Amino acid sequence: MAEPAIAQRSPFAVELAPGDYWWCACGRSKRQPFCDGSHKGSEFSPARFTISEAQKLWLCGCKRTAGRPFCDGSHKKLPVET
Repeated sequence: MAEPAIAQRSPFAVELAPGDYWWCACGRSKRQPFCDGSHKGSEFSPARFTISEAQKLWLCGCKRTAGRPFCDGSHKKLPVET
């Protein structure tokens, strides 16, 4: 399985209104952290999630989280960039 692109090496802090959202899992979306369809033709699929009340959330930017779409600290284990 291919690794997704790293959109950023930290989470995205977003204030969201109630509704449905699609989190980018491939890392290629130009609308990070949300899907813009850039995954088409790849093995990646966005993760749908629903927010029932307005709130601030931390969405994964490195695309390595085990708790899609929420940050679980996986970015702290990424290899150092050279």
